[in-house]
Amino acid sequence: MLKYLQVKNQTGDSADIHFYGDIVGSEWDKWDDTDTAPSDVMAALDEAKNASMLNIYINSAGGSVFAGLAIYNMLKRHQAHKTVYVDGVAGSITSVIAMAGDKIVIPSNAFLMIHKPWNIIQGNANDFRKMADDLDRIETGMLNVYQSRLAYGTSIETVKEMLEAETWLDGKEAAKYFTVTVGDEVRYAASVSDLSIYAKAPKALTAVEPDNSAEIERLSLELELLTV
Repeated sequence: MLKYLQVKNQTGDSADIHFYGDIVGSEWDKWDDTDTAPSDVMAALDEAKNASMLNIYINSAGGSVFAGLAIYNMLKRHQAHKTVYVDGVAGSITSVIAMAGDKIVIPSNAFLMIHKPWNIIQGNANDFRKMADDLDRIETGMLNVYQSRLAYGTSIETVKEMLEAETWLDGKEAAKYFTVTVGDEVRYAASVSDLSIYAKAPKALTAVEPDNSAEIERLSLELELLTV
């Protein structure tokens, strides 16, 4: 089981799942053990197949759209009542994954980030035109998910405008547009995902010092071995 995709049976009918890395398509796409593929989620949900409650914790800047949509659909199919907690950021495709929760809790100092899907390609004019059409279809799929969680009085056209602008919403702001619960402000570690790829990442996230205690402990042990 991945370090950051953990399933913990707490009471026999409750399980915790953590998304604390990038969302990738397969094992081959992983850079480290914090990344999560649909196959990991499938295994985790199988382990928690008898759970009646799932607690899902997210702190990720996003990743593969298709992998994220697959994960969203897997979570939606699970029979458990699902509560999603956004610990730091649910960005890009992980904002879609968050929508799988029956209840979504976003602290006032955590963020939901949405933007238009994008890709990097090479090819001729036909390739670029096809990619533009494909991205439009992918965006429609994402909008269908967002629309299922719109707050009363919010138009999907408003969400489309926010996608255009790359919009970062803290818990209080997210509750204006989506059916989410605002949680108490908490101290969180920086996302293990790279936020530098986004133009409008809040300083509150990029300035947070990551928890490097595990890495420091590993280096200390290596130093002890070298000096023996």
